[in-house]
Amino acid sequence: MTSAHDVTFASADVLLAGTCWLPGGKTLCGVVMVGGSGPADRHNDVFFPPIRAHLLSNNVAVLSYDKRGVGASAGTWVAATIDDFAADAVAAYDVLRSHVDCPVGLFGHSEGGWVVLRAAAACADLAFVVTNSTPGMTPREQDRFSVEHALRAAGEPPEVVASALAFYDRLVEHARQDTSFAEVQRLLLTEPAFAKYYGDIDEEAWRSVRPKLDHDTVPDIAGLTCPHLALFGELDPLVPVPPSVAAFRSARSDVTIKVFPGADHRLRTADQAHAPGYLQTLTEWIHAVALPR
Repeated sequence: MTSAHDVTFASADVLLAGTCWLPGGKTLCGVVMVGGSGPADRHNDVFFPPIRAHLLSNNVAVLSYDKRGVGASAGTWVAATIDDFAADAVAAYDVLRSHVDCPVGLFGHSEGGWVVLRAAAACADLAFVVTNSTPGMTPREQDRFSVEHALRAAGEPPEVVASALAFYDRLVEHARQDTSFAEVQRLLLTEPAFAKYYGDIDEEAWRSVRPKLDHDTVPDIAGLTCPHLALFGELDPLVPVPPSVAAFRSARSDVTIKVFPGADHRLRTADQAHAPGYLQTLTEWIHAVALPR
């Protein structure tokens, strides 16, 4: 029977909180799961639990934690950089290694993939890295794609799409200039199509944009020295998949890449189930690269 116990650990001057889950049988390997953008908790809302259950049933221990400023973790995610989040992932990695005597790797979803790729260089004896729906370009470029995809999927005319994207580019410059949220709210009223498809922007979300805007993950991919599995959903509305696949392969020729047909950003298909073979691919690959032969 699986077991779980809560953990707290320090990352620089921030105290983080999470949970360590251990499988009922022999622990063969372990993984730290890092959530995506925004105020992600240790479960990444409802996304992590079914993946975690599958990992545990395959003798893989799991540790995940509340992002700084979320749940039981101190600090704030709003002003944090990818480097700050990477330091948190390294601290979590060290905690899991202190609880298990086996190879340990990192799993990052979406923005969490950027985080674990940056963290990898500081993780001693890292067994593997899994990136899940992680863009192969900057947050600025990825966000622009998601806006364009939403507009085109809704059937907006070309001139509306062009106007909304031009507004997005202006908004990026406002982020670089640290424009106040009050001014951003005023600007959003001038471009209703953008506001409709970009989604709600509150002050925390706006303040979190600037620290990550131009993060480049390609050097981190190229610098990996452990096995790397990159998973994508073919129909991801948030991540441009073909350019991301090309960027990953260009950065590192031996990365293992799997694109699941008909799957979205969370690797779900139209019936909201995981894409066929997704969970099996994850655990079989982890066992293949982490366990002695």
